[in-house]
Amino acid sequence: MELVVATKNKKKLQELKDLLQGFDVTITSLEHYPRAPRIIENGKTFKENAVKKALTIARYTKKISIGEDSGLCVDYLDGKPGIYSARFAGSAKSDEKNNAKLLRLLSGVPVDKRKAGYVCAVAVADAAGLLGVVEGACRGYIGFEPRGTSGFGYDPLFVCPQYKKTFAELGEAVKHTLSHRFRALAKAKKLIEKGIEKQTVA
Repeated sequence: MELVVATKNKKKLQELKDLLQGFDVTITSLEHYPRAPRIIENGKTFKENAVKKALTIARYTKKISIGEDSGLCVDYLDGKPGIYSARFAGSAKSDEKNNAKLLRLLSGVPVDKRKAGYVCAVAVADAAGLLGVVEGACRGYIGFEPRGTSGFGYDPLFVCPQYKKTFAELGEAVKHTLSHRFRALAKAKKLIEKGIEKQTVA
């Protein structure tokens, strides 16, 4: 049984694999399907983008597919960068540039106004169509400088109030117990099980 994750982001893929342990499936990604259709993320929400990814790849591969879209929403910036989190600093994707831009925009903003949330949408589909879409979130605030070396994206800036450390400082083991992606995938597991059951019966 194969489960295709609609991403080329190796760090995100590894995180998804870690969180999907327990499933007796082979997890692949778009790296295994170089001729797969290009997915244009033009949805207005995380859920719309996740559904588009899952359906596009499921129809192409005829396999159970996971579409995931996630990002950081900063209250002071009216929810930005939001769905544009990966390309916040421009089309040339760079975690460092995105983090630097975020810090510039929050320069001089006190800690009580730096509240933010990570949001993750996960859609699961098979060749017949969408099995469902779920969402997970976690709240914290944006630090004043990057801290830590674990994770990716905005993890060096996103401070978890419970620990007063960034996701990048907490490390993957702790992050995986409380992150937006963990919470979304916990809900998505039932959808994945539904897809596996359908294929097994067929």
